[in-house]
Amino acid sequence: MELLLTSAGLRNESLKDALRDMLGKPFGSANIVYVPTASMAESGDHGWLLADMTRVHGLGWREFDILELNGLPGRLVLDRLLRADVIYVGGGNHYHLARSITGNGLADGFLEALTDRVYVGLSAGSMILSRHLTGHSADVIGDTADLRLLGATTVTPPFGLLDSYLKPHLYSPDFPERDDAWADRIVARADFPIYFIDDDTALRVRDDKVEVVSEGRWRFHP
Repeated sequence: MELLLTSAGLRNESLKDALRDMLGKPFGSANIVYVPTASMAESGDHGWLLADMTRVHGLGWREFDILELNGLPGRLVLDRLLRADVIYVGGGNHYHLARSITGNGLADGFLEALTDRVYVGLSAGSMILSRHLTGHSADVIGDTADLRLLGATTVTPPFGLLDSYLKPHLYSPDFPERDDAWADRIVARADFPIYFIDDDTALRVRDDKVEVVSEGRWRFHP
């Protein structure tokens, strides 16, 4: 199982090189499926989604598929995942993404697909891998508004593959409140380990081994 958990996608050469190494063959010989489900719960301008999709498409895949997890038969969704060499899960509302996977009964099929495929997450797509994605962590992190937006008070982590919580967009100009003081306040409340990563950083996970790939800045609090 190979996971590349990014904050903002494949924004630099180190992250692209990590994906090439994990894939083990040229992008032009591989299929990718892009899952934009998390973005469907976000209002306002979606130019960021189009920019990321264009960036990923521009890497030159043999086949570039786009797959929404809601509204299709589960078997069709899983067949599309299994057709891909890379499963790329984009950003938005991580609780909507997690609930789309568990609510549609897709978690086991996703895990089956991940045994011999590369998973790339962007923001929400990275956050759902943690076993600490719960109503409790929403309180600790300060994300309860994103959960209440869905009419929910709790969430079940769909996979639980990462023992640490991952919080993206550290120092990002798009999230100006996410500075060291913000991270320190979260750490003071947290009873679980947290990675804070900026938009030039990712976690590369192979089996139980976590490696940081970065051209930027990050923090880990065990």
